Amino acid sequence: MGFLRHCARRRPSACNRGEASSASRFFPGTAEGSRSVDISAEGLDFGLMAVTIAKLRQWKQQGRAIVTLTAWDYALAQLLDASGVDVILVGDSLGMVALGYETTLPVTLEEMLHHVKAVRRGVKQALVVCDLPFLSYQESPSQALHSAGRVLKETGAGAVKLEGGYPAIAETVARLVNAGIPVMGHVGLTPQSVRLLGYRQQGKTPAEAERILQEAIALADAGAFAVILEHVPSELAATITEQLAIPTIGIGAGPHCDGQVLVTADMLGLSDRMPPFAKSYANLRQTITQAVADFSAQVRDREFP
Repeated sequence: MGFLRHCARRRPSACNRGEASSASRFFPGTAEGSRSVDISAEGLDFGLMAVTIAKLRQWKQQGRAIVTLTAWDYALAQLLDASGVDVILVGDSLGMVALGYETTLPVTLEEMLHHVKAVRRGVKQALVVCDLPFLSYQESPSQALHSAGRVLKETGAGAVKLEGGYPAIAETVARLVNAGIPVMGHVGLTPQSVRLLGYRQQGKTPAEAERILQEAIALADAGAFAVILEHVPSELAATITEQLAIPTIGIGAGPHCDGQVLVTADMLGLSDRMPPFAKSYANLRQTITQAVADFSAQVRDREFP
């Protein structure tokens, strides 16, 4: 396969993983191994979070896996943060799990802003990342700058995430980073391209694998601080992870990424439909249904209160 030739070499950026990124000057990490930070109640919306971009890169260098989950409201964000999750992604998947859309495409920037504000109020430790929704950044770098700027300015989120790695998107990432906006990339299966790609695994052919590898490299070169690898073969994810100095976060991409992410509704067993690569650690759909049934029965039988 074409992409395997890259295994035999390491890009210069990957050979200098000990060097601090330029972002670390603006987002300094806490003491090594520490996630504690003193944030006043008044500063929760816009104060610095304990997990920083510099810390994520440090964890990659140390081989410490990065835990990422999604959230869409205050209560869930509080629980994830208190449980030690490193990165909380307010993904546009909330359109499907919280708003009832069939895909992520209908989600608007205003809806994302609303949910990120709620999530950010519940977080003291984790790095909060906001998805930019479909058609809020694809038209031009200027549009992306305006959308991403609103996210950071109005919600207190620590970063934004964009899908794709083709040249126009890499240019957009560079524009945002140059403006001081941290960006997480996303390659492989990109749900905002569902009308073109569907939900099938990406990177199965040599040409697809090479394209995804080059997109990930382009995002890193443009200044992205991390990249999500979704639904790609494990060996491709391993190659990308080895080649990049920035962390890779996998979802359906095997065990070799620097971290893993799941949609929390899938992880908790709340979803009525599960992607093939997801894993449930609870069955809250059943638990909630049973609890509501028990409450209803006690009310109707006049056993409660």
